[in-house]
Amino acid sequence: MTNLVPLRRALLSVSDKTGLIDLGRALAARGVELLSTGGTAHVLRAAGMTVKDVSEVTGFPEMMDGRVKTLHPAVHGGLLALRDDDEHLAAMAAYGIEPIDLLVVNLYPFEATVAKGGNYADCIENIDIGGPAMIRAGAKNHGFVSVIVDVQDYGALLAELDANDDRTSLKFRQKMAQIAYARTAAYDAAVSNWMAGAIGDTTPRRRAFAGELAQGLRYGENPHQAAAFYVDGSRRAGVATAKQWQGKDLSYNNINDTDAAFELVAEFAGGKPACAIIKHANPCGVAVGESLLEAYQRAYDCDRTSAFGGIVALNRPLDAATAEEIIKIFTEVVIAPGADDAARSIFAKKKNLRLLTTDGLPDAKTVSLTYRQVAGGFLVQDKDTGHIGAGDLKVVTKKAPTPEQIADLLFAWNVAKHVKSNAIVYVKNGATVGVGAGQMSRVDSTRIAARKSQDMAEVLGLAAPLTQGSVVASDAFFPFPDGLLAAAEAGAVAVIQPGGSMNDADVIAAADAAGLAMVFTGQRHFRH
Repeated sequence: MTNLVPLRRALLSVSDKTGLIDLGRALAARGVELLSTGGTAHVLRAAGMTVKDVSEVTGFPEMMDGRVKTLHPAVHGGLLALRDDDEHLAAMAAYGIEPIDLLVVNLYPFEATVAKGGNYADCIENIDIGGPAMIRAGAKNHGFVSVIVDVQDYGALLAELDANDDRTSLKFRQKMAQIAYARTAAYDAAVSNWMAGAIGDTTPRRRAFAGELAQGLRYGENPHQAAAFYVDGSRRAGVATAKQWQGKDLSYNNINDTDAAFELVAEFAGGKPACAIIKHANPCGVAVGESLLEAYQRAYDCDRTSAFGGIVALNRPLDAATAEEIIKIFTEVVIAPGADDAARSIFAKKKNLRLLTTDGLPDAKTVSLTYRQVAGGFLVQDKDTGHIGAGDLKVVTKKAPTPEQIADLLFAWNVAKHVKSNAIVYVKNGATVGVGAGQMSRVDSTRIAARKSQDMAEVLGLAAPLTQGSVVASDAFFPFPDGLLAAAEAGAVAVIQPGGSMNDADVIAAADAAGLAMVFTGQRHFRH
């Protein structure tokens, strides 16, 4: 492969016209011949540049609403021809094919059309054909052709030409080729995944996922692991779309925990002010209140020890009073739909505290895919959007829960959905008072949560554990009465669980004997 290749002829065909005029003028000033198509040619000509239409090169007009314009040997031969191969050069001479040294293409906005809810016909029409074909051709022939697919690389191209006397280096062309293939791969993944959903195919033969680099990270979960953060373009409100107002860059663990916190607090969109405090992807305190400040204070009082160095998520814009309370302890990240000027001013005093705002909450009921890598493959499933209401509950004990207890049971159930299994969540008056997460035994989770509530009662100067008079949620059924009885010993008076164990009758009998009210949901929330 030749290292430095002079740039004499360029084909520009872009949907996103950002930076097009400046790029065109910079190329023309270097004596580069400009070829173009449709709207791109119109924009360049309107800016006073001389442009040759691709139709002049191919001998065919654009047709079929622009679906056919670049799929021609005069274009693809110019992109694919090896300039050091005599047979290729002879074919070019015989058929009047001229080389194309630079291809600048960005694709029809398929992902944006899907994101804004385009109908089936609109999405199909925004599937680019000629663009990916040209990109792949030019990228394959990167020994001689430079391919630019992102507006952000226009500056790099011009810097490369400045540095090499209007020539491009092999290293540059290789880098641009890699970017180009990644772009077409991501584009095809978006199309195939959208189409699988559109036709209702939940297990397509092949799955492809793609992302765009949002930021390089200093390291992953641990300092010896390399890491980066990629976004998938779904535009779901959250850490991927948030604006960071202050603080150092987010770490791998920050991003993971902030996502967990915000997805949890989104369960309470439209309700009272709510706060979730997360540590290592598990909630250590969740509460609602009459104000955001009250919600934060009640969440904090569930487990003050674990809250130190945690992530705080809010379902309302951050206000000054809540900000003043949050900065009393070290907090890694605060994420909220917004923040007023006074709150931001208060946080500015804490330079290491990251503040993220999102202009909205994610819809906890929107179905999307989640995936996890395993050795040799990956698991794909629908996001857990399961929700239940009071009308879905089945009372299975002699004693029925009161309306107030039902409200707390549903609150506990929503929180348990976001706790690593085995999950146990005690709640009283709209606030968690004990959380047991990630234990191999459900009994252990029950007892750990109860012990934490005892510890916090001592900190708060209370005579009784926080769990006294609480309700308790279990993310999956109690396989034996022991876990349920441990919750009763901790002071729980009502229980919510999926049911479905072979020993349900024994568990129900134990609940009756202990004077508990218990409801079944018929739905579980394993979270591994």
